[in-house]
Order: sequence, then C-alpha cells, then structure tokens
Amino acid sequence: MFERHDAHGFWLAEAGVPERTPELESERSADVVVVGGGYTGLWTAWHVKQLHPEARVAVLEAGGCGQGPSGRNGGFVNALWFSLPNLREHFGDAAAIAVARAAQHSVAEIGTFCREQEVDAWYRPAGYLQVSTAPAWDDAWRPAMEACRDLGEPDACVELGADEVQRRCASPIFRGAAFYAGAATVQPARLAHGLARRVRERGVEVYEHTKVTSVHRQGSDVIAESKHGRIRAKAAVIATGGALAHLPGMHHRMTVTSSHIVITEPVPDVLEQIGWTGGECITDSRAMIHYFRTTPDGRIAFGWGGGRIAFGARMHGHAERDPAVVGEVHRHLRRFFPGLENKRIDHAWGGPIDVSPSHLPVISELEPGIHCAFGYTGHGVGPSHMFGRSLASLALERHDEASRLAFVNPPPQQVPPEPFRFVGGNVIRRAILRQEAALERGRRPGPVTRALAAIPARMGIHIGR
Repeated sequence: MFERHDAHGFWLAEAGVPERTPELESERSADVVVVGGGYTGLWTAWHVKQLHPEARVAVLEAGGCGQGPSGRNGGFVNALWFSLPNLREHFGDAAAIAVARAAQHSVAEIGTFCREQEVDAWYRPAGYLQVSTAPAWDDAWRPAMEACRDLGEPDACVELGADEVQRRCASPIFRGAAFYAGAATVQPARLAHGLARRVRERGVEVYEHTKVTSVHRQGSDVIAESKHGRIRAKAAVIATGGALAHLPGMHHRMTVTSSHIVITEPVPDVLEQIGWTGGECITDSRAMIHYFRTTPDGRIAFGWGGGRIAFGARMHGHAERDPAVVGEVHRHLRRFFPGLENKRIDHAWGGPIDVSPSHLPVISELEPGIHCAFGYTGHGVGPSHMFGRSLASLALERHDEASRLAFVNPPPQQVPPEPFRFVGGNVIRRAILRQEAALERGRRPGPVTRALAAIPARMGIHIGR
C-alpha cells in the first residue's frame, strides 16, 4: 500500500543526515544542562545564549537532535488562539491573553530565525483553517472567536462561509471554517537540524547518542549522568516529551498516545483542481483530529490523532509503525480528497504525543533548579519556541515576563493510574471514535457511547483543543 512505512518518516528522509556530534564520555561543567535535543531543548539552549552569551550550555540527546517527534510532526506552526477558551478557564483573562500573544510572537520569531539564520525550513506564513465536516461541528470555533473578540484580538480567529472554504480548498465534506491568519508551516526536520547547527555555532556543547540515566540535585549543583559521563551544572532543563512519564512523580501527569501521517507523491494537478494553492494548513474539528498541509513540490501530508494509547507510556513501537492505524489514515485521506484515489502514498510514519490532562502544555519544577516541559498534545512546533524562552529565563533565574507566564508551575492535574488509564482510556477512545463517526454520518450516537465519551469532561480532563 505504501512505498515506505518506517519509524522516521518523510521529513527526516528529505532533510538528509546532518553532521552528528560525539557521545559524552567525560565529566564536564556548565551553567545550564539541557536533556533532550528536540525543539524545546534546542530553543532553550538558543535562548540561554541570546540572554547570556557567556553562559556555558550543554545539550544531551539520547539519539540524534531532531530525530524524535520534533522531526516527524505535521509541521504546523500555530499560536494558541484555538486554545484561548481553555486558557481562560484555567488561568483567567489576563493570563490567558498574555500566553496567546506570546505564542503568536513565537510564530513570527520562528520565521525571523529561519530568515536571519539562513535555515531553509520551508517556512510559509499562510494561515490555518479549522473546518467543519458535519453539522455537529459547524460552530466548533465559536468559543475561540468569542474569546478572541472579548480579549481584544478579533482578527486572530475569523469565520469563513462554505463558499470561501471551497474556494480555498474544495473537499466534498468541507462546510464552514475558522481562519487563523497568524499560522505557518515548516518542514519540521529541516527546522530541527538547522536549529541544532546554529546552537552549536553559538558555542553550545551538544552530545548526541548520550542517554541520560539520572538528573538530580547534589548540594548546590545539578548532576546529569549518562553511561559514560556526567554534566555538573547550576540548572537543568528536561525536554524529553513523553519519556518524562518514566520519571518519578510524572507518570500521573500525562498520557502518551500516538499520531500517524501519510504523504502522497507530488500531486500539483490535484491541488490545482481543488484550488488548494495558498499553502494553508488545515484541520477538521474532531477531538480525534485530522490535520493536513501541502509541500513546495505539491505533496499532501495527511495525519490523524486517533492512534493508540500507551500502557505506562510504553508504545512498543506502535507510535512509529502501526499498519492498522496507517491504513485507516489512508482511507480517511481519500474520503477528504477523492481525487487522490489512484495516487501513490510515498511514505507513512508516526510518533508519540504527550498529552496533559488540561490539554495545555506545562512547565513544572521537579526539584529546585530542575525544570521540565511537557503536554504539547501535538501542537508543539510554535509554542516550543515560547517554552524555550521561559525555560531559559528560569534556568538563568531571571524574574521576567517569560518566567511568569501562566503555564509555568500551574496547579498540577493528574490522570488515573495504570492499569485504569490504559484500559479506561482505550474504552473512551473507542467511544469517541464511534461518536464522531456517527456524527459525520448525521446520526445520533447511542446513549452508552455518549456516556463513555463524556467521562473525561466529568473527571476534569480536557479532550480536544
């Protein structure tokens, strides 16, 4: 069915293999040690050097920088306007709008970084469409529109009628939509590789193939240890995504699930036929979200957030390669775009997603001087820049606006322990899938399905944007 289905995906293959750095094999000292060479860790290192050029910074990465979710995602560079109602509910109006504006600033700053640092990451600020595919979702964006209007940003989210949606991208199942102008797309692996290069050029010590076995405080220092070396630092940032769930005290703070993507052969003829030539990234409005975008050579990358839930954050390879889920993604793609029926799928892949109970990303202090970030829930490309700025301020003990944003050390929320999280989560996942499939067919879900799908909300766990 697919030309290639592997654990790494099209973006990493297209970007090529970058120059790698050696493993840590000695004891070193630093002002800040960063564990994790994805977007959050690399942006943290970048911002530390921007704020304090003389700071000694070390990044420790278990594999290669950008090889994890940072190099495999859909490449949507979004702000958090669609999450503004959720931000208001958790933090209040003033704190919510401060986060949303900071996230929007980061979208622009990523573009500035690519331009000024000559990183060809295909940055394209073409905006984001959130479409409805059934009557049940025809006003799904209304809370975000109202929140943007109430908090003084009415242009951040505007409603489009069916005719305008079809003009931008003609799919037989698209109805109305919301348009968020302040969004962009990137080639995610190119961005990660370019960021890693520029970080090294700024004097950051980057050690790849260095799996950290512990991070702990020892007196006035923080120690990050690996099999063959250690870093002694003043502060540490742990930016390892879903792997954080294995740390003591963190396994109740997130759920790990998966998302899978297929990408077509170049289909510029199809894009021209359906009018999707403006470069907008698009999602539907389901909880189990579909997301899709185009590439400069005319491909369609199409993903689905309906992958499996992990038991104890261990995916056993299903996060990267899951033929059953990928087959479902391919069927969904053809439903959205029937003109692709006879077109080739060049690549299929997946990756893990760390999900917080609030569906909002979080910075948390594990011990004095040791901070972590998690819970992007598939929306991390843009906000990771903002989080890196906040983590840099925290690591440098700067008491500035970035270190006081509402996602820094919020009251902790917990998910159920195992095995209840895995068993219950999969029962609820299947109920949500049944409910959304029924709504797309114009049917009312059964009472048992509705009751099961409503359980997360009753527990204070947010599903969706």
